[in-house]
Amino acid sequence: MKLSRAAALSSSLLLGAVLALTGAGTAQADATAQSMDYVALGDSYSSGVGAGSYDSASGSCKRSTRAYPKLWANANSPSSFAFTACSGARTSDVTTTQLGPLNSATDLVSITVGGNDAGFADVMTTCVLQSEAICLNRIEQAKGYVDTTLPGKLDEVYSAISAKAPAARVVVLGYPRFYKLNGNCLAGLSENERRAINDAADYLNTATAKRAADHGYTFASVVGTFTGHEICSGSSWLHSVNWLNIGESYHPTAAGQSGGYLPVFDSNA
Repeated sequence: MKLSRAAALSSSLLLGAVLALTGAGTAQADATAQSMDYVALGDSYSSGVGAGSYDSASGSCKRSTRAYPKLWANANSPSSFAFTACSGARTSDVTTTQLGPLNSATDLVSITVGGNDAGFADVMTTCVLQSEAICLNRIEQAKGYVDTTLPGKLDEVYSAISAKAPAARVVVLGYPRFYKLNGNCLAGLSENERRAINDAADYLNTATAKRAADHGYTFASVVGTFTGHEICSGSSWLHSVNWLNIGESYHPTAAGQSGGYLPVFDSNA
């Protein structure tokens, strides 16, 4: 017997209510997560540089127990979890050193990559140490690389992931904007430099999102979760220049990983 639309809707609502009351829906979601094979790839934004609590076994890759991949794995208990993201990684590093755990059984992959290829560490160093004009020129050079070269580099990474893990859901996460404009910073970069750096981050995210979409991957922006927590906001989830540990400069803090990256990944995993 074929149910009417009204009857079908009523049955659906009733089933939803039963699942909610019995906890079956939650149990089903937990079971799904626990049956997942998850691999976390990428650069320092995925390894957790800036969050502290680094796994000594990871050496210079600086994989943090407070990084969003580890936090997600702790909360969801996937059947397997491989964490190969590494500080300083470029696209070529991902393809040559990080893809070993991927296979046909891999269900979920996360990745941040592209910022090192585009030279954003050098951009930030130039802007901190040089004049505004030199800073803005270096930013334009980086954007030129994003236009001409980075798309092909991202294609190589994404194609390599697909070849090794054809059934995996791949979540490509972006980068935050670094500065709150007209914020509470009294010294340092000019507003023009801060605005140009933010625009460059958006530029990189837009290019990355396009390549991810063309490969059928999900692009997940963290700009929204970091809004109100940029440098100069008074509640920053990003390190500013850290002369005592320069490698942590312009990277998320532990709060940035748990409050900025984790919820975005969780909602897209």
